[in-house]
Amino acid sequence: MATTVAGAGPRLWAPARHRPFRLLWLGQSLSLLGDGFSVVAFSWITLGLTGSTLTLGYVLAFQAVPRALLTLVGGTLGDSWSTRTLMAASSWTRAALMTAVGLTGLTGHLTVWLLCAAAAAFGVVDAFFQPARVSILPSVVDEDLLTQANALLGAGTRTAAVIGPAIGGMVIAVTRAPVAFLVDAVCFALCGWCVARIRTRTPVTRPDTEAAEEAPQSLGARIREGVTYTWRDPRLRTVVALDTAVNFCYAGPFTVGFATLADQVLRGGSATLGVLNGSLAGGAMLGTLAGGALGGRPPVGLLIAGLAGWLGAGMAVLGLVHSTAAVVVTVLAMGFAIGFQGVFGLSWIQRNIPQSVLSRFVSVDMVLGYAAAPLSLVLCGALARSSTFALFGVVAAVLALTGLAVLASRAVREMR
Repeated sequence: MATTVAGAGPRLWAPARHRPFRLLWLGQSLSLLGDGFSVVAFSWITLGLTGSTLTLGYVLAFQAVPRALLTLVGGTLGDSWSTRTLMAASSWTRAALMTAVGLTGLTGHLTVWLLCAAAAAFGVVDAFFQPARVSILPSVVDEDLLTQANALLGAGTRTAAVIGPAIGGMVIAVTRAPVAFLVDAVCFALCGWCVARIRTRTPVTRPDTEAAEEAPQSLGARIREGVTYTWRDPRLRTVVALDTAVNFCYAGPFTVGFATLADQVLRGGSATLGVLNGSLAGGAMLGTLAGGALGGRPPVGLLIAGLAGWLGAGMAVLGLVHSTAAVVVTVLAMGFAIGFQGVFGLSWIQRNIPQSVLSRFVSVDMVLGYAAAPLSLVLCGALARSSTFALFGVVAAVLALTGLAVLASRAVREMR
């Protein structure tokens, strides 16, 4: 036991000894930092131009809808083109786009329609980056380092998600809103530079993946093949179902639910809301790092069922408990479970899905997550009008059923 604990730290940092992984980590972190900047910049400059939250919703929708619609296309191209090339091209295109928006804003010629067009273009280009950033990892590190590499990438992702909007807000406060777009452009340009310098490994072709590599030539047929490949494997169906359920939990309960809980139940206002969000992010960070330090290949199927049950129990607690301390501890534990299972689940996907179809599976998973988010927001918004017990209770029931469905499949229970 002492030897295992002593080796946890070095094992976690093992991927960082490889230059390609360091470049990927830095590039991906810069891109996600830029994403945080862009959300704040688009929001602030839209409100500054119009003062309308409805218009802000339109601008953000112009970015979200193309990203959701084209992610399957991006994932399909990622399985036939170089994921490194897609990531670099997407980053440099976003850098050019943000530069144009920033300079237009500084000259006073930026309009709402130009912002909508820029947001839509950003969403289109981002749809090609997101699946590629997940599927590139097996070509960067050895298979036995995937768990640690995903943990380090996850830690960078969660850190960037927290500090990106904060730094973006500070830049806007000190300078002007269009300057945030220029800083955003620098982040994306540096991301492209890092990714372009990665030397990827030649993927190993397995005998059992030859059929998957005989892909049809048309884009539509390749998209259908990716969806079919995902659907016919009970293990992949389960992974997608759980990811969709977790996205459902993030969108509604962790936004509308947290806000309602902080304001109407805990009576703590915005400060309590900040503590809840911080606890969720902090727990996920700890869980991610713990998973990477532990390493190995635990029973992923049981981890999936355990996560669904754990989150369901956590939701039930949030609907019943009115103590701030108890709620914070519960949220911290839920975040830890999400981060911990995510490391092993993602590593299992990257190890077991052929490189020729990996990006398409990732894009199917992402699209369902995108679809779950607005449904969750609408449903939780309606349930919150009744009570937080109804809101969190319905979500707890959905997660409990998900966990039971996972345990009912022998193929899923045996996943490692």
